[in-house]
Amino acid sequence: MDGWERKALRAAEFVAYPALAGAAFCVLALGVVTWLPALAAAAHALQDWRSEGSGRPFTATLRAFPGYWRRLRRESLAGTAVLVVCAADAAFLLEHRGPALALLPVQVVLLAAAVVYGLALATVAAVEPDAGSGQLRRAAAVFAFGSPRRTLGLAAAAVVLPVAVLPVPLGPLLLGPTLPLMAALSVAAPAPRPGHPSAPLPAPAR
Repeated sequence: MDGWERKALRAAEFVAYPALAGAAFCVLALGVVTWLPALAAAAHALQDWRSEGSGRPFTATLRAFPGYWRRLRRESLAGTAVLVVCAADAAFLLEHRGPALALLPVQVVLLAAAVVYGLALATVAAVEPDAGSGQLRRAAAVFAFGSPRRTLGLAAAAVVLPVAVLPVPLGPLLLGPTLPLMAALSVAAPAPRPGHPSAPLPAPAR
């Protein structure tokens, strides 16, 4: 295979594989409270593809889900409750306006923080599959909020990338969840060069 053909196939993978993982995520997230384990399972499949060249992100996501549900079900239930409460409060403030509208930025910040932490938790769970629950939460907090630049980058990825694929048919469904994961994984575990291991996550503060 010529060099340009190999590069073309590789470029196609960067669209097709996140889309396939995104399709599996959509199926798994139909349970609503399953969104976080589904996101972690998609991150696991994408990380396997990035590091080992695994070519079945859809089935890999489905296979990884039960393990991540066991590890993250409590966090997923709590995160779902936080997102619902923040969204409901923001909708209430927008509807009633008045002086209480001044609290809207607080709700937006809380909602953004919850989204960033959820993205970080799914990413760290995929990169550190053997970490315990406490270690996982601490590492996710450090990854999400340990650096203002990284926090802003994760927030931007979670908002901008799904919006960028709006013109693509089914883009927000298939690529909206996985493109932010790809961005987060590229920071948490940069793709290694031949003979070099992936860079580790920042260690949680003790």
